[in-house]
Amino acid sequence: MGIGAFWAKETYLECSRDKAVFASEDLRTLVPEQCTFGFDIIVYVGTALFVHGRSVQEIVQCLSARNIQISENEITFLGKKFIVYLALAHQESRSLLRDSMTKRGGYILHVDGTCEADSPHLFSGLDGISELVLDNIKIPSEKKELLIPFFKQIKKQYGVPIALVNDMGSGILAALDVVFPGTPIFICHFHFLRDIGKDLFGGEYKIVFNRVKTHGIRTALRNKLKAFEKKIGDDSQIQSDLKASIEKGQIETSCLKQIPAVSACALIHWIFDASRMSAGYGFPFDCPNLDLFHRIKTAHDALTQIRSIRLRNTIRDNSPFYQLWHLLDKVVTDKKLKKAIASLEEKTSVFNKLRQALRITLLDGKDGLNDDGEQIEIKTIERAVTEFRKQTVNDPSLYANDGYIKMIAQIDKYWDKLFADPIIVRTPSGPVVITPQRTNNLMERFFRSLKRNGRKKNGTISLNKMLRTILADTPLVSNLQSEEYRKIILNGCETLEERFSLIDANQVREQLQQAQKNSVRISPEMKTVIRQDNLPKKIAVLFDQTRNVHANCHLWT
Repeated sequence: MGIGAFWAKETYLECSRDKAVFASEDLRTLVPEQCTFGFDIIVYVGTALFVHGRSVQEIVQCLSARNIQISENEITFLGKKFIVYLALAHQESRSLLRDSMTKRGGYILHVDGTCEADSPHLFSGLDGISELVLDNIKIPSEKKELLIPFFKQIKKQYGVPIALVNDMGSGILAALDVVFPGTPIFICHFHFLRDIGKDLFGGEYKIVFNRVKTHGIRTALRNKLKAFEKKIGDDSQIQSDLKASIEKGQIETSCLKQIPAVSACALIHWIFDASRMSAGYGFPFDCPNLDLFHRIKTAHDALTQIRSIRLRNTIRDNSPFYQLWHLLDKVVTDKKLKKAIASLEEKTSVFNKLRQALRITLLDGKDGLNDDGEQIEIKTIERAVTEFRKQTVNDPSLYANDGYIKMIAQIDKYWDKLFADPIIVRTPSGPVVITPQRTNNLMERFFRSLKRNGRKKNGTISLNKMLRTILADTPLVSNLQSEEYRKIILNGCETLEERFSLIDANQVREQLQQAQKNSVRISPEMKTVIRQDNLPKKIAVLFDQTRNVHANCHLWT
């Protein structure tokens, strides 16, 4: 990168005794064998792609400004090469990583996977103490038989963990029991609550979602908002007058004519602002459609009150109030919706008490999906959940409902895996007390970061293609944020470039070729075919002509 493109003339030396061939050591520290681009460009591209989330086009432009001409396809290839070099450096440093974890008292294995639609599962194992990714695999599903070899590999490389933290996937739990018998397994409280909530009131929430969608209330409100705003015009003074009127509790005479329209606009905006009530945890912790209904109901009640007041003597045009009321009235009086809302409100109230008992994803929480739960003694949490269970079971109005019976059964099933006492381990420097984390949010945050960078690079919400094409060891990139990890894998080298130059180029080629075999690719011929305009019509014409040619041969019926 310092000089751009250059020509190198390399002289090979052959030993006259054993015929061993020696290449240029200096050149090998700059460029991999049989390659065009140097280690510094490989590291630059890999860091830009996977650490900073920059797009391929941006990297091409930046390198071009440094007098390095490179194609977009080459950028993608160098990104994969960076991951392979990093993975090989990681593999060669496993003993050092294990020694580092042993000095801290061992490691707590967090395991989880991510996928989208029918994409492969990207499954990772992470140490909850150092927060380092230990190993990764891409598998079709999280079945027991696919996970057992992966867990055996981690056990062989890093030893038996102090404890295991994971979600409630049956395949994961079964595989962990086989590979790590006797090792304490703890269920992530966040995942546990999420599954409880989905099972408890997922059905009611789906009804609410569908009924709200059936009424098309969001679209209707947006259309009505545009009509009202057109009626008001661009006069910002009217909005200032409304604000002053609300503060005084009395309508400003200057805005009597437009007060219904501007007030209706304010109500619609307020209804849409229901999204602000969500804390960022996602369903079932947040129920945006329930929040939307509550705001619709509140606005409807206010408009009903306005309708009962005689405004004709002071305000001539009250139609915006009536138009908005009629829109909201269809939703508020929907019997199926009201029934689902009543059941949903009752169940979310009970669910929120369990959240409070577990002291995680609290209603006033500010951390969203980064919430690791309050730092509180696990015995205190256990007592609170015990009291919640007792109250629920002893309430005949609740415990007669199948949903609550299943909820209590779920709590009982995972009770021993929910409450982790501190673990005392022996280290070279003496005994150390380690408290397993109550959540698997380390993995969740990691996967969200991976997806966020994928969207940033590709400009797409769908990650199916990204999860299909990335190498399994891509998650190792997150370890580079740790100074300790960088020191371990550099193993005495000053830079990643220098470290990569010590790795056998043949190993890199083999890894890339294997990744190429494992990926599903479309042949160049097929790409040419599918990119033709009106392909379906052309295929139909093709077979129509074939039928005409072979009509006499009785090939078609």
